[in-house]
Amino acid sequence: MTTMLSSDLPLPKIGRGKVRDIYAVDDDRLLLVTTDRISAFDVVMGETIPMKGAVLTQISAFWFNELEGVVPHHMISADTDEIIAAVPALKPHRAEILGRAMLCRRTTVFPIECVIRGYLSGSAWKEYAASGTLAGEKLKAGLVESEKLDPSIFSPATKAETGHDENITIAKMREVVGDETAYTLESMTRAIYTLGEELAREQGIIIADTKFEFGRDKDGRIILIDEVMTPDSSRFWAVDAYKPGQPQASFDKQPLRDYLDVERRAGRWNGDAPPPPLPASVVEATSKRYLEAYRRVTGTELKI
Repeated sequence: MTTMLSSDLPLPKIGRGKVRDIYAVDDDRLLLVTTDRISAFDVVMGETIPMKGAVLTQISAFWFNELEGVVPHHMISADTDEIIAAVPALKPHRAEILGRAMLCRRTTVFPIECVIRGYLSGSAWKEYAASGTLAGEKLKAGLVESEKLDPSIFSPATKAETGHDENITIAKMREVVGDETAYTLESMTRAIYTLGEELAREQGIIIADTKFEFGRDKDGRIILIDEVMTPDSSRFWAVDAYKPGQPQASFDKQPLRDYLDVERRAGRWNGDAPPPPLPASVVEATSKRYLEAYRRVTGTELKI
């Protein structure tokens, strides 16, 4: 299939993230196009990762389908031919959007990343190790890196256009969105994660933590939007390799991160843009990791 660094479709482009291009279809619908761009350490690489966009779109579609009846969501379709039937202007661009486009309902997006942590890792572990807290709130003493958190911890963050999101307290979240909305967002986040963590574990993957975004649709409903429990929005670990008390190998960009770490330690990269060029072996290994994540999560091979 076509590898995509950036999309150019005959619709108004209204947004561009590190990975996704967002188009307006009409007042009620959006088209999300997931490119094959990849970022690490907050820097977007110059190379594309084959199949990555399709993997992220189709894993999200898998979860949206699994979540029917659990929470409302924004996906209308991730089937390319259904999308073209709904938006005929895209017909000449079928090869470009194949597998990587999702037709969605438009919403007013809440400026909050709804992060939920089932295990103590990443920035949460760094804060806990330094001060015994997460987002300024005390956790019990004696926890080790990668330890399972029971119950899981809801730790919202502010959405950052560039750089890292910033962890905030639930009290601060209530100030931003109001008490009732904050309660709804946390409840929905916990419901989604509980289902996802259980289903993924059956397929040999631990979803250590993940983040969700929500918006309010034209009818006033709060609905799940963006991507859902993908390797880009979540920390995936292999069940059979999990060992608390140490870092765990990540199931997504690990070959890329490992290569960039070597380049930094050797003094060939300072950690800022532009990134170093990626060898073909790193690109291929990273692509395989994404495809393996799809196979593990869904139990099937990705067919586009």
